[in-house]
Amino acid sequence: MPGIDAPTDGAVARVHASVEAAKDRLIGLSHALHADPELAFDEVRSTARTIEPLRERGFAVRTGVAGLPTAFRAVYGSGELTVGLCAEYDALPEIGHACGHNIIAAASVGAGLALADAADELGLTVVVLGTPAEESGGGKVIMLDHGIFDDLALAMMVHPGPFDVVGARSLALSDLSVLFHGRTAHASAAPERGRNAGDAATIAQVALGLLRQHLGPGQQLHGIVNDGGVAPNIVPGRAELLYYLRAADSASLDDLTRRASDCFAAGALATGCTHEIRTLAPTYTELTPDPALLAVYREQITGLGRTPLPPEFEAQRPLGSTDMGNVTNIVPGIHPVIGIEADGAVTHQPEFAAASVTASADRAVLDGAVALACTAVSVARDEQHRSSLLQRLVRRQEDIR
Repeated sequence: MPGIDAPTDGAVARVHASVEAAKDRLIGLSHALHADPELAFDEVRSTARTIEPLRERGFAVRTGVAGLPTAFRAVYGSGELTVGLCAEYDALPEIGHACGHNIIAAASVGAGLALADAADELGLTVVVLGTPAEESGGGKVIMLDHGIFDDLALAMMVHPGPFDVVGARSLALSDLSVLFHGRTAHASAAPERGRNAGDAATIAQVALGLLRQHLGPGQQLHGIVNDGGVAPNIVPGRAELLYYLRAADSASLDDLTRRASDCFAAGALATGCTHEIRTLAPTYTELTPDPALLAVYREQITGLGRTPLPPEFEAQRPLGSTDMGNVTNIVPGIHPVIGIEADGAVTHQPEFAAASVTASADRAVLDGAVALACTAVSVARDEQHRSSLLQRLVRRQEDIR
């Protein structure tokens, strides 16, 4: 790779050469996904684009896995150690790939292609998983529940951000809809006959705002009014809040959920309305990256000339929430952040979407692919690490049975 001495190690050299040979294809994939953003569970064209280079390389591709039309599983090789690479490709409403999932998909495809070239020598089975609906919907959680990750000894991906973070942390998340049911009436002629569901939502939000003073470390809540009525002269008989609750871990999230639920109930009680709380998507658990894999990845990404955040500062900067957290709670895995030059922008800003197809973003695709693939190479050749992962896989599969 440019700026880095060419490796002399055989398998590592093949990884570098493979990514270099596929450079134009990988960058082209990233740019094509970015130019045609698709939302959760509707990533039809994105799925097809991501699969194409894998199928051409000889991966056996199965689409529609876990009952999800835009999920796929692409497999190459038959070695004992099965390495999983997660490719995300869903975008955000209105602001497109402002989370850089185009980079994630291209880097995972690049790592998969590179590892295919070394699979026989290293005793690997390489699995690239197309995982839809990370932004909303929890595609990986659904795939976990359907056993798509059951045979993986490890699972990896890289996510773009403003700087490199090896041991990235995330927050557990609950995705809620709160429906308030009141009674419609003429707001002027007969307001006493109404029960204002919009007011119930307002009182609930005031209570949530006051609760913020007393939240525990890492606890967060934020939401929107999705439905507050239809006309000023009609007392709203229905209102809906959409809220995300987040916390440092699942136990803390349970506590926050209980307290927030009391605020929603207060809005209904005060206005004479009723309410119902629904969970819209699977609950995300916090990232628990595997320490041994982190150490290997840190060595690889540093060797590419990057300077990741020191470990002592990693826990201070959670990156939001991700369904990869659920994966790492079951399968040894990592979800590092790979830095791009974003001129001060952060994820979920339009400026970050623009930064996700720059030269810096293209470099992140290639560096991410190399770092992931070389991490797998190192693990595969380290007998102690390899044996440990295989033993953990056996125990996990026994628990499943």
